Amino acid sequence: MTDQTLELTAPPNDTKHKDQTKLPAAQGSAARRPEDKQPPVRSDLGTILLHWTLTIAIFASLLTGLRLSSDAEDAWFSKLFEPILPQGEIWTWHYLSAIFVLAVIFAYAAYMSFARLKRRISTKKAVVLTLPASTKLRLSAVNVIAYWILFGAVLTLSATGVLLYLGHGGIWVTVHYIAALTVLGYIVAHVVLHYFYGGIAQLLRLFRPQKLRRFPGMSRHPLAASLAIGAVVLAGAVALDFSTRDDLIVANATELPTLDGEMSEAIWNSAKPVFVRTQQGSGLDKTGESTVEIRAVQVGDKIAFGFRWEDSNRSLKRHPLIKAEDGWRMLNNRADISDETDYYEDKFSVAFSKSDAFGGGASTHMGPKPLSDKPGAFNYRGLHYTTDGSLLDVWQWKAARGGMLGKVDDMWFGTPIEPNEAQVAGKKRYSAGYSADEGKSFYIYNYKKKSGSNYENTVDVLRLPVDVEKTIAQMGKIDLDVEATDDPGSQWWMFEAESVPYSPEIDAAIPVGTMIPGVLIIGEYEGSRADLSGGSKWKDGYWTLEIIRDMDTGNHQDLPMEDGLYLWVAVFDHNQTRHTRHSRPVRLTFN
Repeated sequence: MTDQTLELTAPPNDTKHKDQTKLPAAQGSAARRPEDKQPPVRSDLGTILLHWTLTIAIFASLLTGLRLSSDAEDAWFSKLFEPILPQGEIWTWHYLSAIFVLAVIFAYAAYMSFARLKRRISTKKAVVLTLPASTKLRLSAVNVIAYWILFGAVLTLSATGVLLYLGHGGIWVTVHYIAALTVLGYIVAHVVLHYFYGGIAQLLRLFRPQKLRRFPGMSRHPLAASLAIGAVVLAGAVALDFSTRDDLIVANATELPTLDGEMSEAIWNSAKPVFVRTQQGSGLDKTGESTVEIRAVQVGDKIAFGFRWEDSNRSLKRHPLIKAEDGWRMLNNRADISDETDYYEDKFSVAFSKSDAFGGGASTHMGPKPLSDKPGAFNYRGLHYTTDGSLLDVWQWKAARGGMLGKVDDMWFGTPIEPNEAQVAGKKRYSAGYSADEGKSFYIYNYKKKSGSNYENTVDVLRLPVDVEKTIAQMGKIDLDVEATDDPGSQWWMFEAESVPYSPEIDAAIPVGTMIPGVLIIGEYEGSRADLSGGSKWKDGYWTLEIIRDMDTGNHQDLPMEDGLYLWVAVFDHNQTRHTRHSRPVRLTFN
């Protein structure tokens, strides 16, 4: 007990409460509600860096890949993106972006492990979809499933991309394409899912970095360690590529081979072959693939090459002419855009370059108009040229235009030539930096397109047979099936002596339904264009071609044969431009 007065602490001056008694009920309720202010959602710096690096690499790979895909004969979906697809030398960008995707995927996986962030993509979250749960939890579970679909698609892209790079085509082209479309679909789904999960703020979190939260067992420097792993993967992939490329060892001999298309002489046995898988061409039993065997032998100041490749049919019918009721018609399916794939001869091409750059020594430029100040290709597929002043020496064997007569056309890729008036106007094909060596060939075409016809109607014929029955007999069995094999020894061209200039009188004596060759052989090869001699033969589903040339022709449009040249080969199965291709060049090496 005490006589002191007990003093109680005065209650706080609750002015808010007093004021509320004077406010309407609705306003008083609002005043009691705390202000809803949440900090913006953020992500750690490592996630942001790896996410955007991977995003940029994937977009570069997809855009360049869609450009390559749009070049296919039956492409339609990839062509929808034509306005935004890159043009020019995109091969380098496609390969580099693909390697970066692979490296960043490894780095991302390592970062998730080192930073103990694997719970973000744990598949255990998917169980939410089987339970009563909020929309946010369900969206999070769906997003995790989408992540794993992405990982599977990217790994499939990487695996099939490696197969394509090594020359495997066929079904792997289709799988690669489907995986690319899956990644494209994921990008759209990814953005939509995150938007519905947290709105714009959720999307902006990848622009708002924060420090990584520390957890027990976390690596001391997870980002640095994961980037190091990505760099090792990147360097390893490049090193593995360069260390496993083929070398074509040029053997030495004392006697040149006979150019008969046999490669049966002992000289060829001394030359170690290189086998190159080529793919994504037209035809070839609908696989688009052909493996090419290559051998090389030096004899003094001459060099001989032997090539053997798969082609199940022997095709010589290059745009033959058939007489109809209204005149002569040239058989074709896309001759008007220089993209014939039906009535054409078999061809083979080999290109030599001092550069091992992607895209055939950086000479292949894709797209409808890769040169902004010059015409594009009629077929919208691209052009061959170089941009650094370099030159590729290109040899083309053309079965019906001298190939069976011992000739191989000497051509080149180089700096784009200036287009003439007709090319600018779109009336004549523009080939940019692709042209024949100086000189003259001995073949011309036995037809001329009529103005505005685009080869859909009749054509003007230059020469008619002297002896129609003899010409028909020389062509052998005439089978218009594009996959038919033309008879051995058949002749789908006419020599000058076997033909006469067109006249209505001679034409009137030729029955409707008669077929004659679309190629004329007149004169001789001359100049640098005549540097190559060849011999060829088709047998049992294989073409064999032997070529002899001087080691150094002295011509400025040719490359001397020397150590360190790189070569690419291409197979044409009765088509004009849709040849097979391979990514990795073969290096020429002399003993």
